[in-house]
Amino acid sequence: MAKNPNPSAELCPCDSGRRFSACCAPCLTGASAAPTAAALMRSRYCAYIRRDAAYLLRTWHPSTRPETLELEDDGLRWLGLKILKQSGGGVDDSSGTVEFVARYKVGGKAGRMHEISRFVREDGAWYYMDGEVS
Repeated sequence: MAKNPNPSAELCPCDSGRRFSACCAPCLTGASAAPTAAALMRSRYCAYIRRDAAYLLRTWHPSTRPETLELEDDGLRWLGLKILKQSGGGVDDSSGTVEFVARYKVGGKAGRMHEISRFVREDGAWYYMDGEVS
């Protein structure tokens, strides 16, 4: 199968159903900030796929952000994202939670990560605080 000559026309890996260029790409490039906690969650999922540690650290709240983030190519492949529930996190909110399941495959075995993530908005920008993985 031929590679798409226009990657911006491809669907966003966050499973929003939108084109990457109109969904998470503007956040990842810094052209615009995520308007909601869920949008930030989606863009961070894409950053994990792209192994974009700089974006992940930039969108992690300074009070909980690690000093470094190593995203080695360990064979893990993200397969899909499903947002199950969100509370707050809207354009007029200052905090919110997003519950999601991210599917992946590593070493030929499928897995899933289920997390309830907490977000805060400061000075108009959303930040990931932390998450409870189950």
